[in-house]
Amino acid sequence: MIRVKEAIVVEGRYDKAKLAGLVDGLIVEGTKTALPNPNLPFYRTLRYLRELAKTRGLIVLTDSDGAGFLIRHKLASSIPPEQLKHAYIPDVPGKERRKAAPSKEGKLGVEGMDLATLRKALEGAGATLE
Repeated sequence: MIRVKEAIVVEGRYDKAKLAGLVDGLIVEGTKTALPNPNLPFYRTLRYLRELAKTRGLIVLTDSDGAGFLIRHKLASSIPPEQLKHAYIPDVPGKERRKAAPSKEGKLGVEGMDLATLRKALEGAGATLE
């Protein structure tokens, strides 16, 4: 288990659950930043992430697909670059265990990566380990 100072933004709950096995820190589901959530307006989610970025910094760790790119792009265009770090997972063909079929792109996402790969991605992004 590693302690990370920055808040980590992932796409969804399965990514968050996977990362919780490695990281002792704040992990935020970022799907709400890609599409407005009827329970939480877009501007409130973005305002929350901006505040986190100011106080702790943010690391974006999303899948290597269209939805992940959309979240990464929206955050990069809304948060100052000095407050944002990008962690990238490798392109690995396959499908997650819980899914019946592979994703549209046919690649594993954050939830399908092993913990060593996720740790390497966070370290490569410059995560502040405490």
